[in-house]
Order: sequence, then C-alpha cells, then structure tokens
Amino acid sequence: MSQQAVSQSDRLATRIMWGMAAGIVVGILARLAGGRAEWLARGSAWLAAEVFDPFGQIFLRLLFFVVIPLIFSSLVLGVIQLGRLDRLGPLAARTFAVFFLNMSVGLAIGLFLMNTVQPGRSISEEVQAQLVSQAANQAQEVQARAAAMPRLSFRELVEMFMPRNLLKAVVEFQILPLILFAILLGAAGTQLDELRRRQTQSAVEIVTGLMTTLVHFAMLLAPWAVAAMLASQVMRAGLDVLKALSLFVACVLGGLALHLFGTMTLLLKLFTRRSPGAFFRAIRTVLVTAFSTSSSNATLPTTIAVTRENLGVSASTAGFVLPLGATMNMSGTALYEGCVVLFVAQVYGVSLSLGDQVTLLLLTVLSAVAVAGIPGASLPLIVALLTTFRIPPEGIALILGADRLLDMARTVVNVGADVVTACIVDEGIKTEETRDADQPVRGKSR
Repeated sequence: MSQQAVSQSDRLATRIMWGMAAGIVVGILARLAGGRAEWLARGSAWLAAEVFDPFGQIFLRLLFFVVIPLIFSSLVLGVIQLGRLDRLGPLAARTFAVFFLNMSVGLAIGLFLMNTVQPGRSISEEVQAQLVSQAANQAQEVQARAAAMPRLSFRELVEMFMPRNLLKAVVEFQILPLILFAILLGAAGTQLDELRRRQTQSAVEIVTGLMTTLVHFAMLLAPWAVAAMLASQVMRAGLDVLKALSLFVACVLGGLALHLFGTMTLLLKLFTRRSPGAFFRAIRTVLVTAFSTSSSNATLPTTIAVTRENLGVSASTAGFVLPLGATMNMSGTALYEGCVVLFVAQVYGVSLSLGDQVTLLLLTVLSAVAVAGIPGASLPLIVALLTTFRIPPEGIALILGADRLLDMARTVVNVGADVVTACIVDEGIKTEETRDADQPVRGKSR
C-alpha cells in the first residue's frame, strides 16, 4: 500500500467532508431565508435548480462517463489476470457467498429493529394522511414504474443477462449484460497462447489506467460538487417530513450504521488480518463519495481506485468483485427494503408472521440484486414487495419524503460492503496461492 496514495486520499476525503458541511450550512441558511420572504424562496429555488444542480451534474456525469468502460475493462482484466480458467470458479463462489451473507445479515438487522421498535405504530392518521397527500403524484409514478416491471421468471432472467442487442442494453445503462459479456471475454482471453494473452492483458490495462486517471480528474471537482449537490438537497428537503418519520428514519439509520460498522468489522476480523480502524480510514473517500452521489455506479470508479491503491487489493480481485458488487451486492438496500415493507405494514395494520418475514428476507435479497446502482432505483421493487404481501402499495408515499436521505445512507453501506467483500476474497485467494506455492517445497524436503 502506498503511503503517498493513502495521504492523498485522506486529504481528498477531508476536503469532501468540508464540502459536505458547507453544502448543508448553505442549504439550511437558504431554507431559513426562504421562510422569511417569498422572493428569497424563489431565489433559493432558482439557485438550486439552475446553479447547484447543474454544477453537481458535471461531477456525476464525469464519473458516469467512466463507469461503462471501467466495468468492462476491469472485469476483462480481472479474469485474464487469473491466468487459468479453473481459478474463476473459486473466485466467483467466494464473491457470491459473501454477497449473500452481507445482504441476509443486513436485512435480518433491519427486520429485528422494525419488529422491536415498531415505528409504524407511532404514525397517527393525521400524519399518515399528510404524508400520503404530499407525495401522491410521486407515489403514482413509482407505482406505474413497478407495474411496468416484468415478473421474475427464467425467461426474464435470460433477457436480463442476455438481451438480443448488447449495445442497446449498454446505451440504456443496463449493466448486467455488460458484466456477463466482459466475464466471457476475459474467460476467452485466458485460452489464448501466452504471447497473445499478455498482449490482450496489456491493452486492457491501458484502458483501465486511462479510466482511473479520468477518475482522479473528476475527484478534483468533488469537494465543490458535493457542496453544491447537498445544498440543493437541503433547500428542497421538508424538515416536517423528517420529524413525522423520525422514529422510522432513526431505525433505518441505526440499522445501516450497525451493519456497516458492526457486521463489516466482524467480517474483517474473522476473514482477514486487517485492522477495521485502518480499513475505514483508508476508504473514507469512497464512503463520502457514495453518500454525496447516492449511486453505487457513480462511486465505482473511486471504489476501484481506492481499493487498489489504499488497500493493496490485487487488480484481478478488485476488477472482478467491485463491478459485480456495484450491481448485485446491495446489503444496505436489502436492509432498507425490509424496513419499508414492515413499516408500511405496521401503519396499515397488516400482520406479517415469522414465515412471511422469512419469505420477505429471501425475496428482498433476490430483488436487491436486481436494483440498479442509481438513486431511487429500489422504490418500484418495494412496491412489488408490498403487493406480494397484500399491503396497500400506495403506502410507498409514506416514506418518499425521507427516501433521498436514506438513499444516500444505504449507498454508503452498499459500497462499504463491496470493499469488504473484495478484501475477504483477496485474502482467501492470496492464502491459497501461498499454500500452493509452498507445497512443492514441502514435498522436496520429505
């Protein structure tokens, strides 16, 4: 691990956090000023829509420019660097096992908190009616998106991973087909003769290096862009909504914090030799970027760069695990989806038995895998879960006012879990490689 890389990452994380603080303060001041005079409120709205949002989008678009080529090159490179195709199976098995463990434990934490605290019981009919009326239009839009979603079946899984037109899928930012194609291409690359395999690996390394450099360019804007985006969000936020949902919000944030700093610390101690304190300090830039962008995909370029440069995870492991994680390892989202379903059920007086909640756990883990790594992507899937358990789907309106804040928080957990998974998988692979390298030596000594 390069000390210079860690130092630069620490300085960047500090600047981003100062940007976050400045954005929140500016947003609060603008909101307070808007409450005193109508013209100030209009000015704040114009500033948020015409200045802060576009400036924040410059940063986000730079990151999204990099996402597609970086996912493709990282996955191809990660598989080719394995050298042999028989190494892909253990790498994939470890990765998916930790993904499933992350999401299952996260959801179990969320369900435990919601059953213990039962925040839905504290919502009065007046507050319920107010929340539903405030978000009625947005709720209808989410329900329409949920109705348009195809039912999960073998046929739909084939369409999801193997569409007829790969380029069309990529243009529409469907990541799963690109992931499958990149893995297959990397697997084909391992079958080339040694010279051509090295040439292919070198070419893909150049692409990956170029994308990583573009990420560093984008991160120069991060402190200012984060300040602009958070200021805009705070200007629009309704504090009355957060007050009404304070117990629910506290349960979700508490569960997310427990999962990130409790479960992930335990996993690091059990399966790696890393210090959890040093680990979280090394990925501060990743966590604050995830919080401010509210997108696993937008954070992915930073996640790959920091995981390789600060944590010393091998290029093959980082290149394989992290792009998959940004699409499939949604432990924070799984926790949130379970919390929302139980909260809405409590508000409407719908009782879910232990068997129902076990079914909810399995369905939520499966649905979280299908969530796109972009803001608000889980909402249609939550509506589908509500319908499955005969809970009024219009109940999604209850949480829409607080969804943006909770989306930012659960993205932090999603991305943090990806990096932990990469460290665990990398540790296992390096241990195996060391054991395999020692075996011939031990054989000779006998």
